[in-house]
Amino acid sequence: MAYVRLTQKDLKEKPREQLLNFKRKRKFLIAIDTDGCVTDNMNGKQILIFHPHFMEFYNLWEIESYYREIAEYYNLFSEHRGCNRFIAIQLILRALYSRKDVKDVVERKNIKLPDLSLVEDFIEYAKGKNLGLGNQALEKYINEERPKTFGLYKLLGWSEAVNRTFPHISAEIPPFDGVEEAVKLMSKHADIIIVSQTPYDDLADYWEKYNLAEYIDLIAGQEMGTKAQHIELAKKAGGYKDDEVLMIGDAIGDLKAVKSNNGLFYPIVPGEEEKSWREFPEAFERFLHGNYAGEYEQSLMHNFNEVLSQKEPWDQPGYDHIEHYKKYQNLRIQLYKKFNPAGRLFVV
Repeated sequence: MAYVRLTQKDLKEKPREQLLNFKRKRKFLIAIDTDGCVTDNMNGKQILIFHPHFMEFYNLWEIESYYREIAEYYNLFSEHRGCNRFIAIQLILRALYSRKDVKDVVERKNIKLPDLSLVEDFIEYAKGKNLGLGNQALEKYINEERPKTFGLYKLLGWSEAVNRTFPHISAEIPPFDGVEEAVKLMSKHADIIIVSQTPYDDLADYWEKYNLAEYIDLIAGQEMGTKAQHIELAKKAGGYKDDEVLMIGDAIGDLKAVKSNNGLFYPIVPGEEEKSWREFPEAFERFLHGNYAGEYEQSLMHNFNEVLSQKEPWDQPGYDHIEHYKKYQNLRIQLYKKFNPAGRLFVV
């Protein structure tokens, strides 16, 4: 295959060039997500890395149960699953500011919530400049627009700390059973690109570590833009037809990314990942022979949509914060026990 890892210079100066110059070799194009799709690290990286680091950086441990509840909802159990980390922080902070129960605790304990406007301003800047929402874009924003805004350095510090922790936890979780066989099968008939909102180097490290990189053509991380942009650029460069493009993902954002490019979608259902990969060869056979779109694709979407169609629990009748926090307590305990037994975790 044609995968060549980008140098740090290329990653910084021209990250999208590989997509703009993508060369078609086969009839079909397959786009694959990684976190939560290829590897069972979605829960781990959020609960063990993203969330505790943010509480540490912003001194939010006294509202740990509220922060984890909100962060887990947006990152793991809603239609926003798999969204960019800065988009997730925007959603989390909006919820923290809007909830009366959180406001009461914050005022009683004299806690200072992070400045939501800094996150929102950065997101608007990146969108306006057509930049990927990653650390490079945040550094550019700081250097060019707000070099004396210390709160932005803290946001960057949190994001960098997350990246530095990945190799010690997230990267140690192997691919789901069935992934390697499926990727080998796809590589015989399709060009394969990895599309993700994870930083490029983390993705490259992972696919290389588990000897899967030899079957793919390129990797596109958060530095190259959104997943929809990744697919759009590769599809245009390769001249693929709509029904020649398939995205494999575990989040509504993956579905939206490929549908915005008129392609097809194969869901890796959260909680049923290995089953989804075992059943993939049948779906791929249909895709190759033009029998995928329509009724068959919709049948696959039913369970997937049900799993990720939850609404904000704190806005539902009969909501009790502690009871809802306990709903995923065993998941948190098991992850900490396995990967960070000395880590800080509130247990009811």
